[in-house]
Amino acid sequence: MLRRKFLTGGAVGAAGLAAGCECGVPADIENLSGKIRSRELKMVTTWPKDFPGLGTMAERTAQFITEMSGGAMRVKLFAAGELVSAFESFDAVSSGAADLYHGAEYYWVGKSPAFAFFTAVPFGMTANEIMAWTEFGGGQQLWDELSAQFNIKPFAAGNTGHQLAGWYKKEINSLEDLRGMKIRMPGLGGEVLRRVGASAVALSGGEIYQALQSGAIDGTEWVGPWNDLAFGFHREAKYYYWPGIHEPGAQLGVGVNLGVWDDMTLQEKSIIEGACHRANHLSIAEYIHHNATALDQLIEDHGVELRRMPDDVLAALARETKIVLEETAATDDITGRIFDSYKTSLERSQAWSRISDEAFMSIRREVFEL
Repeated sequence: MLRRKFLTGGAVGAAGLAAGCECGVPADIENLSGKIRSRELKMVTTWPKDFPGLGTMAERTAQFITEMSGGAMRVKLFAAGELVSAFESFDAVSSGAADLYHGAEYYWVGKSPAFAFFTAVPFGMTANEIMAWTEFGGGQQLWDELSAQFNIKPFAAGNTGHQLAGWYKKEINSLEDLRGMKIRMPGLGGEVLRRVGASAVALSGGEIYQALQSGAIDGTEWVGPWNDLAFGFHREAKYYYWPGIHEPGAQLGVGVNLGVWDDMTLQEKSIIEGACHRANHLSIAEYIHHNATALDQLIEDHGVELRRMPDDVLAALARETKIVLEETAATDDITGRIFDSYKTSLERSQAWSRISDEAFMSIRREVFEL
């Protein structure tokens, strides 16, 4: 009987195939016809030239667009300072002076505080969680709406994973030690630091080392062991603190000038989107690998001291984060809607993580003696 049912089902399936299947065929299929138009696209970035991970992530995205278009869509990449400064990248693309940017969305909080949610917020989403929200939880649609106000179409195109609390010249043994410190930290994390008595400074990546060396800042967060080792922060600050709460899964983005985007065919748009997805996927794997090896180097070769942030500091940061997020959400309608969507998605994923990743990791170390 099972065999007869299988054969019958097979016959139906064959008939369906014979009739033809429109599975996966876009409604706008006419725009897929014809050659991809030849054009050169200018991409500006917020990253130093050839910088591991962040800079190469942008280079990789540009390379993927060029390769996937068969060379028709050539992307010329400009590192921070080559065409415009790091923090001018958004305006360059918005105005049409450049076609794309690769950067961190929380750099644009001066335009709207809502942009922070698409990079990272303190005590917020991990890399997997923000990817889930962006791709399936309504985040992309809200990001599109926000960015369209500035003539930009956004995509996720990288993620550094969890970032550590950063490098400090002096020990932090209590909340009192943090007060008065000048610390490089952008986004909402910087605002939370201000609320607990520190002074938050926004600096682009290329400006941090000199500021730390000169004493203009007392401490800095950047990314994690891989990128921090490349900048040599261990030469200027002895103490490396964990856990980081400001960027638990920092998503990086590509912004496309909306006029350029609207002029593209469906096929050309798919190339841009596919290149960004590919870069996003590879960056997560890359950071997990390189952060682990770089952490060993920092400890074994450079004598870096890992320190855990004191409990009273973490508690104060958590308390102020809740206030800052609520105030941010009340800024305007779209920021409030983005916050509500973000929070709903985080609550959903947290319920799952509690019985999956968190539960598993707590027992895995027993097998591998971690």
